Amino acid sequence: MRHYTTRQTIIANSPYIIMILIGAATIAFGFGFTRWALLGASVYIFYGIAGTIWVMIFVCPFCAYYNTRGCPCGYGILSAKFVKEGAEHCFTEKFNKHIPVIVPLWIIPLVSGGIALFFSFSWWLVALILLFAVNSYVVLPLFSRTHSCSDCPQKSECPWMGKKYKRADR
Repeated sequence: MRHYTTRQTIIANSPYIIMILIGAATIAFGFGFTRWALLGASVYIFYGIAGTIWVMIFVCPFCAYYNTRGCPCGYGILSAKFVKEGAEHCFTEKFNKHIPVIVPLWIIPLVSGGIALFFSFSWWLVALILLFAVNSYVVLPLFSRTHSCSDCPQKSECPWMGKKYKRADR
């Protein structure tokens, strides 16, 4: 099992962190940095952090990387500080059940940015939305697949990556 350094763990988390920051910026900028816009951006950042903790509590205990430095994101080590280890054979079930909790993080900035553009067009907002979309829908998944998922011992059972790796193994 590969062991990740702190530097590698920070790099592995960068696309997600960037997604949250650009998403918050899209919400704040899209609605003119008003009190409500800043509140919305703050809530989005809180949701991004809470989503990470949710995954650590409800998915990570069932992962093969639980309590190891083999987890590229470092969640496995942190998860062990909060919850007891679960059965690895439940990973797919837990992943399918709990990952939808964080899916809105990929949608909220696009919807709020689209609404803001409808009412007041801005090339800066278009740029933020495009930057968010490229990072969230291209960079983050590509980075995960090539950096994290490729070494994962559970990749063939993973609801997200399993189909790709099952085809490759044939």
